[in-house]
Amino acid sequence: MLRRRLWAAGALVAFSVAGPVPVAAPATATSALAEAASSVSSVSSVSSASSGTVASSTPTPEPVPSESAPPEPAPPESAPPESAPPELAPPATAPEGAADVREDQRWVLEMLNTEEAWKVTKGSGVIVALVDSGVDDQVAELRGRVISGPDMGSIRFDRDTPDAGRHGTAMASLIAGAGRGEEGLLGVAPEARILSLPLIVEERPEDGTALPEEDLRSRDDSPLARAIRYAADHGAKVVSMSLGAYGPHRSEREAVSYALSKGVVLVAAVGNDGDSQYAMDNATSFWNFPAGYSGVIGVGAVDDLGKPAVFSSDNLSVLVSAPGVDVPVVVPGGKYGSSEGTSSATALVAGVAALIKAKYPDISPQMVSQALTSTATAGPANGYDDHIGFGVVDAAAALAKAGRLMAGTAAVPVPDGKRFGDGTLPTEPSRPGPEPARLWLYGVGLAGGLLAFAAAVAMLNRHSGREGPMTAAFEPVRRGRSRR
Repeated sequence: MLRRRLWAAGALVAFSVAGPVPVAAPATATSALAEAASSVSSVSSVSSASSGTVASSTPTPEPVPSESAPPEPAPPESAPPESAPPELAPPATAPEGAADVREDQRWVLEMLNTEEAWKVTKGSGVIVALVDSGVDDQVAELRGRVISGPDMGSIRFDRDTPDAGRHGTAMASLIAGAGRGEEGLLGVAPEARILSLPLIVEERPEDGTALPEEDLRSRDDSPLARAIRYAADHGAKVVSMSLGAYGPHRSEREAVSYALSKGVVLVAAVGNDGDSQYAMDNATSFWNFPAGYSGVIGVGAVDDLGKPAVFSSDNLSVLVSAPGVDVPVVVPGGKYGSSEGTSSATALVAGVAALIKAKYPDISPQMVSQALTSTATAGPANGYDDHIGFGVVDAAAALAKAGRLMAGTAAVPVPDGKRFGDGTLPTEPSRPGPEPARLWLYGVGLAGGLLAFAAAVAMLNRHSGREGPMTAAFEPVRRGRSRR
C-alpha cells in the first residue's frame, strides 16, 4: 500500500486506502493509467519503510486456455449483481508459483483456524461487497465469481494496466480465492462471491494548512455512502472496506445504519498510523472512518507471532485483529505477491464474517460481532486493548459461538389453545397475609399465656392471706422519774 499521512487541523481531508495500496489515485483517470503503465515491473520488492505494500513474486504469464477450450470472453463492463455468475472456466494449468503460495499462506490460515471452519461451511451463497479498486476477475482463483458493480468513484480495472486493480484483486483473493486444487491461493471463504464496487477517491495535496472549504466526499453525499447502500440493496451480506478517512460524515453514518438495519455486516480497516509521529507523541492514533462508526467491525493487524503490527493504528475503534504482515495475495495477471497493512487483515475478517452469514443467514450484525470478539485468541491480559482489540479472530470458534447465539434466540412453537402449556391453573389464588392456621395458633398461645399469668397472680394473693398480717408488741417508754 502507498500510505499517505494526512495531517490537517483536527480532521481528515481525504480518503486513503487503509491497507496495502498498490496504486495511488492521481488527479485524472488518464494520468492514473499512464502512471500505472509506467510503473509495471516484473519483479518488485517490499520496502521496509512502508507498511502498506503489495510485492509481486516471479512474473507469470496470463493463464492461457487449452486448445480445446473456447477463447475467454473479455470481462464485461458491468453486470447486475442479481445475475448469476458465469460458469467457472479455469485454465488448463495453475499459474507458476501456485504450489509455493499455498505453503506460504499456511500460517495465515492456521492462525485464523479456517480449516476447522471449512468443515462447517466455505461461504457458499454469500456475496461480499468489496469497496476497493477494480478486480481482475480473470485470475484463476477468482474467475467466474466476481460481480462487477457500478463505478463509485475510481478508474476501473484495465487489463492493459493491471496495477490499476492491484489492491482490489489482492483483497478479493484473501476473501474468496478458490485455489487450484492442491495449489493456488485460498481465501477464507473460497465459495463466496465478490461484488466489486470500485472506489478510490483522489487525495488532497498535503500542504499542512487548514482544511479545504469542501471535503472530497462532499457535504451532501459520499461515494462510500452510495457504495454501502448499493451493496445493501443488491444482495451483499458482508461489506469489506479497506479504506478510510480522518473524519466522520453524516451520509456515511446514515448509510451504515441503513445497512445494519438490513442485516449487513460491515468490516473496515482501522488504518496504518500506529507508527506515525502523532501516535508516538500521544500514545494513540487518529480515528479512521468508516471503522470508527458504531456497528462497524474495526480490524487491526498482527504479525505471524500474533503481535500487533507496528504500523497498525491503535485507538478504541479496534475491535479484533487478523494477519496483516507479509500476507500472500494474488495480483492482476495471475501473479502472486505479499501484502502488508490493515487492509489485508480487514479482508480476512470479512471472509470469516462471510462464513458465519453462510451458515446463519439471519444472524444479526451485532451477533456476528459478538461471536468474533468473544472467541478471539491471543487476547490481551485485561481482555481488551486498543492495539489488537479483543484478540485475533478464530473462524471455527466464531462459527460455533454464532450457532449458540442463534439457538438462544430461536422462537419456541406454541400449539393453538395451549399458550400457557399443559396443566391446570389454581382455582383460587392464595390469600394475602399470614395463613389462618397460624393466626389461630398465635391467638391460642397468647390467650394461654394470659390465663397462666392471671392464675399465678391469684395463687400468690391467696397464699399471703392465710398467714395474716405480721404484728409486733411494743412496750411504752416512760419518760421522767418514777414514783415510789
